[in-house]
Amino acid sequence: MRAPLVILLSASLGLAACSTVKESRLNPFNWFGNSQETRVRTAPASEQPAEADPRQLVAEITALTIERIPGGAILRATGLPPRQGYWNAALVPVPDEREGLRVYDLRAEAPTGQTPVGQPQSRAIDVALYLSDQDLAPIRQIVVRGAQNQRSTRR
Repeated sequence: MRAPLVILLSASLGLAACSTVKESRLNPFNWFGNSQETRVRTAPASEQPAEADPRQLVAEITALTIERIPGGAILRATGLPPRQGYWNAALVPVPDEREGLRVYDLRAEAPTGQTPVGQPQSRAIDVALYLSDQDLAPIRQIVVRGAQNQRSTRR
């Protein structure tokens, strides 16, 4: 009778301890929270510097998540271009001198011909990028920029 009671008591204490770890900063799943949106003013094309990447910024960033995996994390962003047919999308790193900040532009190539605007669901572009634990170590905030807005997440 004594052994089942000890097992039951230790299992219930272990289960109760899980609820405090869930909100803890020690839990790697809490390292990056929900993303926050910020509207930005874009400079006219004549004021923008010539860049090595000819792809256009996606019009709007609709979602930004970081999913923890063994050995790192997957940065996943969803963008909404102005019409259907955008392709070859990527998260392009932007040099930034601020410590603890990593900035990416969500860029995609525009379609060559006329394409319909379509529903937002049919225009959405999902892009992902793997970041190792070594990449994540100095990062405190990640920002993904589009032409009209940017989304950021911090730990």
